[in-house]
Amino acid sequence: MKKICSIILFFTLFLTSIQAQTFKGLDKSPMDRTYYPPDFAHDRKFAPEKVGEKAFIRVTYSRPAKKDREVFGKLIPFDKVWRTGANESTEIKFYQDVVIQGKKISAGTYSLFTIPKATEWTIILNSDVDWWGAYSYDETKDVLRVNVPAKKAETVIENFTIQLAKGNDNTALLQLGWDTTVVELPIGF
Repeated sequence: MKKICSIILFFTLFLTSIQAQTFKGLDKSPMDRTYYPPDFAHDRKFAPEKVGEKAFIRVTYSRPAKKDREVFGKLIPFDKVWRTGANESTEIKFYQDVVIQGKKISAGTYSLFTIPKATEWTIILNSDVDWWGAYSYDETKDVLRVNVPAKKAETVIENFTIQLAKGNDNTALLQLGWDTTVVELPIGF
């Protein structure tokens, strides 16, 4: 009888410990990453001739969905600092020094914030990283603030998307798109 009670107690404690171990569910806005050159990580694995190539830029961000909502001016208010995605603030890493609208930016990792407006956006690089949202945004830590025009997208973009494309000459284009809005920021090397 003692043996049976010990076995029952053991399994009860074991099952209780398993139930106490819970894992957070999926984020509603999944995290994504993009590189310049485009497909950098993919090509290193599947294109042996590109193994020696280096990345220039990496962006890590979360991708909220439109879900039949009016995005800019409503869900994301105009004239307010936005984390440029969802969840944690978006991070951009430069593997080497870059030039943005004539200003040299040192290699390193920065938070990427934006201030959306109807016809132009302010793009902000901030030295403070690893924050949730823009709640702790500190303007005194801005490294760069530049304005870029907002354009109408050719089609509705359901999920917020950041991509890095080849620009002119020695530049990359940081492209942000969601709903019916696209903005582009040339980054020189």
